[in-house]
Amino acid sequence: MKLYEYKGPWPWPNFRPAEVACRCCGELWPEDVGHALPDYLADALDALQALRDAWGEPIVLTSGHRCARHNAEVGGTEGSQHLRIAFDCIMPAERQADFVTMAMTAGFTGIGRYPRRGFVHLDTGLRRTWRG
Repeated sequence: MKLYEYKGPWPWPNFRPAEVACRCCGELWPEDVGHALPDYLADALDALQALRDAWGEPIVLTSGHRCARHNAEVGGTEGSQHLRIAFDCIMPAERQADFVTMAMTAGFTGIGRYPRRGFVHLDTGLRRTWRG
């Protein structure tokens, strides 16, 4: 589903659809899922909004969903959660510990900290943590 094709509700006031869609083509989710907003996408956005509410400050996303081509171009792994939905959030190293704690409370289960690169990866896939 391309971003411009989606006409359904968008109940996440702090995030626009364009922020979570693929940066290269506007894909919001893979075409084969249909036109209804997939549960996994709504669940991830619910967690992101809950995190934003708890954090109390804007969360800047550098990546959300990626189409397969874009994922390959940026060096994403073949099974990347970004192919469904994941969020890379700008976050300075000194604030990452508090942010990650709140992200876990909000429902994120895949959390990667990248202190040197200044971002945190969040997804709702398998429970795992890592440092990059």
